[in-house]
Amino acid sequence: MLTIRKIAFIGGGNMAEAIIRGLLREDVGVGICVAEISPKRRDELTERFPNVRVVGDAAEAAEWGEVIVLAIKPQQAEGAFDLIEKVVTPQKLVISIMAGIPTSKIEANLHPGCRVIRAMPNTPALIGAGATAVSAGRKSTSDDLDLARQIFALIGVAVSVDEKLMDAVTGLSGSGPAYVFTFIEALSDAGVKNGLPRDVATQLAAQTVLGSARMVVETGEHPTLLKEKVTSPGGTTIAGLHALENGSFRGVIMNCVEAATLKSKELAGK
Repeated sequence: MLTIRKIAFIGGGNMAEAIIRGLLREDVGVGICVAEISPKRRDELTERFPNVRVVGDAAEAAEWGEVIVLAIKPQQAEGAFDLIEKVVTPQKLVISIMAGIPTSKIEANLHPGCRVIRAMPNTPALIGAGATAVSAGRKSTSDDLDLARQIFALIGVAVSVDEKLMDAVTGLSGSGPAYVFTFIEALSDAGVKNGLPRDVATQLAAQTVLGSARMVVETGEHPTLLKEKVTSPGGTTIAGLHALENGSFRGVIMNCVEAATLKSKELAGK
């Protein structure tokens, strides 16, 4: 069970909804309040979550919560800070899922001594299979970091990293689902090229990626060892791997993550 009783969300978008679903699914016994500016979205949240308090006033939600999750777009940050700065005391923990906004900027715009955790979840959190990295701000404690990990563990896997590595997290797991979707699409295209019906090719491709990922997670074995178990001497798999090596597959993936990491730094003004 979580050690807090009330959690407030500033912003009621998809990621906030994913976390709310995780809290409710695991029945962790916390009260939930969401501040959402859109009347239409407030109605949707009220209909979907009848036991969640939904309001239009960010300050009202922030004053009510023990933990405040900033689940808004980065460009909305300044306006949100103006609304909640007077009610966010050092007794409250602020968790930000705003991409590219460092904890130092949040601390500078809220109460002196404000405790801030920065988190980077990814879109599979929407189905409870997310990967989230969390990092501590200047005033946050190890207990704060543990609490953040517990919250995000409700929607997948949560790990702690130094904040200086958050851009790399963005490039890897934050943008990573798009790379995996592209890989699944390519596998499916290859199946179709070789005669498989599209629906069959896509189902086989997606399940192959899902099963392979589960083997890495559940066995704890290094991907290289798992790859070797599939690769027979002179067989079909080594022929396919040879083609990947000729196409610089691993180098392309590394360049892909690096490009996204550099873009994250650029957007953050680094």
